[in-house]
Amino acid sequence: MRIAIIGAGGVGAYFGGVLARAGHEVVMLARGEHLEALRARGIEVRNPEGSFVAPVAVTDNPDEIGRVDWAIVAVKSYSLAEVAATTRSLAESGALILPLLNGVEVVKRLTELGVPAGQILAGMTQISAVRVEPGVVERKSDLARITFGEVEGGISERATRFAETCQQAGIDVRVSEEIRVDLWRKFAFIASAAAACGLARISLGEINKTTLGHLLIERLIGEVIAVGRALGVALPPGEEEAQIKFIDGLAISLKPSLLVDLEAGRPTEINDLSGAVARLGRVVGIETPTHDTAAAALGVEH
Repeated sequence: MRIAIIGAGGVGAYFGGVLARAGHEVVMLARGEHLEALRARGIEVRNPEGSFVAPVAVTDNPDEIGRVDWAIVAVKSYSLAEVAATTRSLAESGALILPLLNGVEVVKRLTELGVPAGQILAGMTQISAVRVEPGVVERKSDLARITFGEVEGGISERATRFAETCQQAGIDVRVSEEIRVDLWRKFAFIASAAAACGLARISLGEINKTTLGHLLIERLIGEVIAVGRALGVALPPGEEEAQIKFIDGLAISLKPSLLVDLEAGRPTEINDLSGAVARLGRVVGIETPTHDTAAAALGVEH
């Protein structure tokens, strides 16, 4: 199978490397020193259980990608518009598009940017992977999972076929019958963790162990789930408690990527996290004061 990786950062390079190691033809879109390192020696993937190097094709020119079977889009949400033309071109040439970005508006944004809706599946990933140097990506978490499915729900042959490809490569993957619910479950966690840690500038475990910090996280999660349900997402009873229990069991040092970006002085995805909660909340008439505060404090205007 021929697979394009649009966004060869931590997530894209990791999964691209695993697929390349399994013998698939992987072409990565990259630039600068990262491109040169990938071109010279392939992608090095460092895992807790060991490391490997896999050969990949690499280019900074989208026209050189050619026809592919699948394209995994793994840029930050604020860079989606920059890769829209490339993604649209690949889709129009027959590629199936699997976005692995944070947020619940990704498919909508891609279609608004001209990518054919019928070529897009909705997806998400649960992983902590970072590019530690040009050509080298490191997975820092035990969990490295992809979940995806048809936007309208149900199980399709094309989704099942790609899931089998991923499984054979050693990727933990699940095809979801209700991907919208799965996306909102992750969104409730990541948007709330990002907001709390972004406001406090400390790790999730550190803020969660304080009385007011724990209350802040509860309120953030409650707002996201209320908005999701008002939009018709079938989040089950007890979802709020399940999210809190999950956070209570995490390592005290865990930092969401938004806090890592803040600490490094990089742009953040706050507009597609708390900003999206605030926007969607106004659409359905749900008040979201804690996410409004996080979005405003972290520099987003609505």
